[in-house]
Amino acid sequence: MRRLTITLSDVRLAALKEAARMRGQTIDQLIDESLDFYGIKAREDARAPVRRARGHAKLGEDQALATVLREVRAVRGTRRKV
Repeated sequence: MRRLTITLSDVRLAALKEAARMRGQTIDQLIDESLDFYGIKAREDARAPVRRARGHAKLGEDQALATVLREVRAVRGTRRKV
């Protein structure tokens, strides 16, 4: 894995450390979880749900993409309400 340097305010860094501590996670794990939550992933990983949807439902590419987007939005909406 590659390393990344980011600049955060002292207040934001303290909040990040506290959130990680309260969840029993490292800062790396918390950031990785957050990236997953917002759907930030490698392009190939993002295409996998489309391939599965097309395979299971015999959908065209446009239909499969629309289905995946609808499902992702539904999941994200559920997570944000919790």
